[in-house]
Amino acid sequence: MVRPVSTEPLHAKVANELRRRIGRGQLPVGASLPSEAQLCAEFGSSRGTIRQALATLRHEGLIGGGQGRPAMVRSTAAAQPFETFLSFTRWAELIGRAPGQRTVEIARRAASPAAADALGIVEGTPVIDVVRVRLLDGQPAMLERSSYLEPIGRLLFDCDPDAGSIYAYLLDHGVDIHTIRHTVDAVGADPADAHLLDVAPGAPLLRERRRAAARDGSPIEFGDDRYRPDLVNFTIDNTRTGPHVLKEMS
Repeated sequence: MVRPVSTEPLHAKVANELRRRIGRGQLPVGASLPSEAQLCAEFGSSRGTIRQALATLRHEGLIGGGQGRPAMVRSTAAAQPFETFLSFTRWAELIGRAPGQRTVEIARRAASPAAADALGIVEGTPVIDVVRVRLLDGQPAMLERSSYLEPIGRLLFDCDPDAGSIYAYLLDHGVDIHTIRHTVDAVGADPADAHLLDVAPGAPLLRERRRAAARDGSPIEFGDDRYRPDLVNFTIDNTRTGPHVLKEMS
């Protein structure tokens, strides 16, 4: 059997492997990474490749150090750029983590006031609600609550929501997910959040509220996701033409 040749750059492979070690606790916060010479020997690469991989992790906020100081682990929370918000599954795969999900429920019920407002429908109109716990390497990282307009949400009754990305499934079935608006703030974990995410009641969570719409602006979904900030944070990179300007929030 002929195995496909990977086209992933070596520096990306090195960064992915180091992310895995950090995420799984093999390199805890405060631990020093192996030296550049050790990493060169382990991965059979040049110092330039190793430095590029470390620069990626440094930019993501996972490690600190540099400029003559040893690289050390700063955080185990994987940063999620806004451009990958379309799919938790795809983002997890890109950072070398194993995505997963556990469906709590899929149900037809009356729209909540928040969902009705976001979807432009009358409160109490039937919608399809989906609640899932999203996993990173088997650990609860995010609680996903979504309300879909009923004609679209009914497609999910024929879907295995534990099999992967719901967005990918809907796109494959002709749903025009074109625009998504995200609002991020912080909330305390309510009893349901605490139970499903394995945190203490009142623990701080990052909340991402989401409104998905079609190309013509018609609403599709309202989401209210709660992330554990010890496992996930968000980054925003802004650049402009001319002098290099970079802003990062994590």
